[in-house]
Amino acid sequence: MRLLKIAALGATALVALSSSAFAQEKLTMWSRSTSEAFMPGLIKAFNETHKTQIELQIIPSSEMVQKYATAAAGGSAPDFVSLDLVYAPAFAKSGTLEDLTDLAKSLPYFEHLSKAHIGTGTYEGRIYALPMSADASVLLWNKKLFKQAGLDPDKGPTNWAEIEAAAGKVNALGGDIRGFYFAGACGGCNAFTFMPLIWASGGDILVDDGKRAAIDTPQMHDAINFYRDMVAKGYVPESAKTDSGKNFFGGFATDKVGLSPIGAFAIGNLVKNYPDVDFGVTFIPGKDGGKASFAGGDNFVVTAGRDNLEAAKEFLEFVYSLEGQTLLAKGGSLPTRGDVAAEAVKDLDERYKIATEAMKMGRTPTSPVYNDIFNSSTGPWKQMLGQVFFGDDVKGSVAKAQAAMQSILDSQD
Repeated sequence: MRLLKIAALGATALVALSSSAFAQEKLTMWSRSTSEAFMPGLIKAFNETHKTQIELQIIPSSEMVQKYATAAAGGSAPDFVSLDLVYAPAFAKSGTLEDLTDLAKSLPYFEHLSKAHIGTGTYEGRIYALPMSADASVLLWNKKLFKQAGLDPDKGPTNWAEIEAAAGKVNALGGDIRGFYFAGACGGCNAFTFMPLIWASGGDILVDDGKRAAIDTPQMHDAINFYRDMVAKGYVPESAKTDSGKNFFGGFATDKVGLSPIGAFAIGNLVKNYPDVDFGVTFIPGKDGGKASFAGGDNFVVTAGRDNLEAAKEFLEFVYSLEGQTLLAKGGSLPTRGDVAAEAVKDLDERYKIATEAMKMGRTPTSPVYNDIFNSSTGPWKQMLGQVFFGDDVKGSVAKAQAAMQSILDSQD
């Protein structure tokens, strides 16, 4: 009986060891639904060539933040998450994320990883998130409409005056054709496409490591007046005023809009689903030239308290390899490693070259309260834009938004 008990204990220990080893090899990961075109393929390719296995679950984008916060609080969070990069500071501040500083700096190509992603992944001097997927804002123009309007179809605008002049000539074609489009009631869309106008003109949005709002500036007022002029002249469809983002892409895809700032995701979408739309891609310029881009996409984070940094590094090394970056690009994400970006997109539509350059210069405001300021439907950013683009009191609206933003920033614990 004693021998049987010893044998049973030994068997139990062996099962426990096997289970522990298996747990270390099979990890869970969540990714939001906007990544559904490329993440399953990336994970499949990784699993086929590595002992470590990752089980992927796609989460609806609108549910990801709350679901992850709830799971982390309850101890049921996945090992890894592909998280909208703007939310990384808030989760880092809450203690949800593992410190990846040493892992990040051990990567020989660390300096070539997207600066915007690293920036939003850094909290109080430590790195808690690394680039996963990416998008960058660019300016599209419709070549067919440019040609009909007597413009050079192969030359995109390089400053605001050229944008407005081109929009006017396209608009003059008449009917339901309009010169310019933006989603006027979408805070997130306009963070992506309107902020670059300010950056390219020498202005900013948040400064002092995200602790101070800086929107009541000449650059902001100039950019607002630029949009207001085109609205007043009828270059922008009336529907833009109430577009909460549902027609962010569709406006240009109708083949009846001359110019539209948008994300690089539109390139693949147009090529695949709207092949009759002949379009060009260029950078979003500043008032007198220059160029800038908003960097969007996801950061890779590790739930704190898990002994899996070696597996995380193994996965990231695959993601940042040329194979991984190429798989991401083919699926619709821009490369996040700049030194192999050109090689990763070489077999794609040539217009991706502009997008990869835009990604390298991409910027993202970083703050634990980003959502409260920029994404919230009742936040100061969205409220200000609706008032300044289509209302009467520009000066008062900007001043009010500046004060509200600063109040939110100052009220952090």
